[in-house]
Amino acid sequence: MAEEIIITSNSKEEKYCELLPQIEALLKGEEDVIANLANVCAALKYGMNFFWVGFYLVEGEQLVLGPFQGPVACTRIHKGKGVCGKAWEKGETIIVEDVDKFPGHISCSSLSKSEIVIPIFNNGDIIAVLDVDSDTLNSFDRTDELWLNKICELLTL
Repeated sequence: MAEEIIITSNSKEEKYCELLPQIEALLKGEEDVIANLANVCAALKYGMNFFWVGFYLVEGEQLVLGPFQGPVACTRIHKGKGVCGKAWEKGETIIVEDVDKFPGHISCSSLSKSEIVIPIFNNGDIIAVLDVDSDTLNSFDRTDELWLNKICELLTL
C-alpha cells in the first residue's frame, strides 16, 4: 500500500497572507489603541512564531514601551539610540541581520539575534515603532518589511 504524502507549505508569505485578515478582523470596530496594539502583538507572536514583538510609542524625545509579547523589554529608548531609536530618527524600516554587529545596539535580551523595526506614521509624523526580534540570525527580509508595513497601516493610533 502506497503511503499518502501530504505536503504543506508554511512559507513566510503564506503565513502573513493568513494572518492579515485575522488582524483586520481583530481591529474592525475596536477604537481602543492599547487593545488593538496588544492583539496585534499576540497575533504576530503566535502567528509568525516571533521571539519578541512589541510597540514603542513616541513620547517627547523618547520611545516608551507599549504592548508587547515576549521576555521583559527596555522601557525607554532615546531618539537615535539602538535599532528602534535609529529607525525613528531616520523615519525608515531597519532590518538587522546580526544585532551584535549593529553600532549602539541596546541589548534588552541576550537571546535576541536579529531584528526589524517599522516606523508607524500619522499625518507624516512618526508616532510609534513596531519592533520584532528573532532568536536566530538573519531572520528578517523584505517580505517581512512588506507585510509588517501592511499590518502597521491598519492601525489607527
